[in-house]
Amino acid sequence: MTYGDLPAVRGVSLEVRPGEVVALIGSNGAGKTTTLRAISGLLPIRRGRIEFEGDRLDGLPPSHVVGRGIAHVAEGRQLFPSMTVLENLELGAGPRASRTEKLERLEGVFHVFPRLRERRNQVTGTLSGGEQQMVAIGRGLMSRPRLLMLDEPSLGLSPLLVTAIFDIIREINRGGATILLVEQNVFRALTLSHRGYILENGQIVAEGPSQQLLRDPQVRTAYLGL
Repeated sequence: MTYGDLPAVRGVSLEVRPGEVVALIGSNGAGKTTTLRAISGLLPIRRGRIEFEGDRLDGLPPSHVVGRGIAHVAEGRQLFPSMTVLENLELGAGPRASRTEKLERLEGVFHVFPRLRERRNQVTGTLSGGEQQMVAIGRGLMSRPRLLMLDEPSLGLSPLLVTAIFDIIREINRGGATILLVEQNVFRALTLSHRGYILENGQIVAEGPSQQLLRDPQVRTAYLGL
């Protein structure tokens, strides 16, 4: 995966199994967001392959990747601030979803995020940062993904809201969604996830069960400040 002629990620090999939360952690510029963008079809890959449920994804446009069952909640939320909460959420359902399907999916999102039901007619740009993150995740859930990719969901949130968002991510996973989580809050990410990968300079340098990584002296020193 490259930006121009500059390789951003080299030889990355990772697996996300059904029902798991897998954390992808590393410092700024390590290649975490690039990896998610490649899976989503937003960046081309020069070598290798990306597979999901036995089918190749590399080379497919992003809309087809979504159609295969993958939703990507991007860093920075990427919402439409002048549109209402409801309008932003409905965009996540895609053009082929019927009105009945959209209503059913909305009810599912409102079950996870009751506050969004109260705010559904509010302009998204007037929401708090935490509420906007709820909209971003909710929009991803509107496509009924089998794999939900979350890029820095705690970015810019207060500690209290970070706790709430991670509780919600855990609930979404318990509801059956498989999750690939990119998160700079390493302790939170490894506490929530089943397994983790550590990315440095575009390469995987460590992997394993999350609890094992939490006990690893190098991880504790480099990422937890312990």
